[in-house]
Amino acid sequence: MKPSVLSALYLSLILAAGHTFTCPLSAQEVMSQGYFDMWNDSVQQAIDQNIERYRKADAEILLEGAKKGTAVSVEQQSSDFLFGSNIFLYGQLDTPQKNQRYEDAFGELFNQATIAFYWKTLEPRKGELRFAADSPYEYRRPATDPVVDFCQKKGLYMKGHAIIYGIRSWGHPTWMPEDRKEMEHLFEAHVKTLAQHYGSRIQNWDVVNECYDQANRGLMPDDYVYKTFRWAMQYFPQDVTFNTNECDMHWGPSKRYVEIVRNLTDRGIRVDNCGVQMHIFNPQEALQISQGKSDLLSPRRLWATLECLRDTERPTFISEVTISAPDDSEHGRAVQKVLTRDLYRLWFSHPNVKGITWWNLIDGGAAPGEPSFSGLLDKEGNPKPSYQALDSLINHEWKTRLTLRADQEGKIRFRGFRGNYTITYRNRKGKTVRMTYKLE
Repeated sequence: MKPSVLSALYLSLILAAGHTFTCPLSAQEVMSQGYFDMWNDSVQQAIDQNIERYRKADAEILLEGAKKGTAVSVEQQSSDFLFGSNIFLYGQLDTPQKNQRYEDAFGELFNQATIAFYWKTLEPRKGELRFAADSPYEYRRPATDPVVDFCQKKGLYMKGHAIIYGIRSWGHPTWMPEDRKEMEHLFEAHVKTLAQHYGSRIQNWDVVNECYDQANRGLMPDDYVYKTFRWAMQYFPQDVTFNTNECDMHWGPSKRYVEIVRNLTDRGIRVDNCGVQMHIFNPQEALQISQGKSDLLSPRRLWATLECLRDTERPTFISEVTISAPDDSEHGRAVQKVLTRDLYRLWFSHPNVKGITWWNLIDGGAAPGEPSFSGLLDKEGNPKPSYQALDSLINHEWKTRLTLRADQEGKIRFRGFRGNYTITYRNRKGKTVRMTYKLE
């Protein structure tokens, strides 16, 4: 596909979704020919074909009391695919208006939230856990009970991140002893505490975060990854699912990660999902990708990584996504938008991927040392072009809305995106009928 055609497609999609086009720069103006050589016509067509093949299903529905020719409204209400963000700044922005805009993204754009459970700040003093709303303030680590309550009210799928994190600077409380055996008892008690407090309210957990490079993680209990999963299996309800969360997609295909997961499952551990991260932390890297000078995130390399992870025999989640803009200019925001759209389309098209989680929703909301312009919202909480691109995909391109006519048997047939639907029609008596339907 020529750049001019591709840029026109981007513009038409946003305008078709009813959004104001706030970024006048086209894809052609901000991305080089080298970039389009990688994300070429054959790649885009393959993505479209895979989305049609793997994300949709055929429906045949008998409408009770419907006569031939009855008009039927088919409207998808929610998606089976998980589109999420971490919710690390819940209630922590400096104005009520910003906090409201932040919250509005959950339920409007996202159907999943990742909640911060870093042990270091969850239990800064031994035995004093920051569950309740009146807990002491910690930046990017809000008290967990209010966040869980908010997510439940919004109907969001929740992930706790993470039960154990091997990097001591992020994961361990300062009071953690320097003895492996003592630590082991504390680790088990910590797993049990989280399980008893939340039960099935939180549906999913990163049980161990980033265990790949254990040589640089610091002192840990022997075989702590296996043991932590075993304790999670022992103490959490059976309907709670467990993840690994690991290597960055920059590394390319990782046989070592596959070996770690298969070693756990061969030893009887229940690993339900494998998380893989993708962070463009360096603004200059985003610029180099746009200029076609880097193939680290080329479609070929990304697909090879996802295919490698299929050898775990577990679903893949794109668990942490950072796409920094090169800067906060109009040009920089446009680059971020193009990268966001292309990457999400590719991930959504892969049959083994079950969800994608953006890592920092608002500009300036990342961890210390991470980029300032990696949000979908600007510092005032306003949607950026990258937010609009995702809204166009998630709420428009990837949602099925149809008006059909019942056939002579009172049936409708259609192919749509998997998820929950509302079907509305008038029966033979003129009464409006609304029914729910799950397309799987």
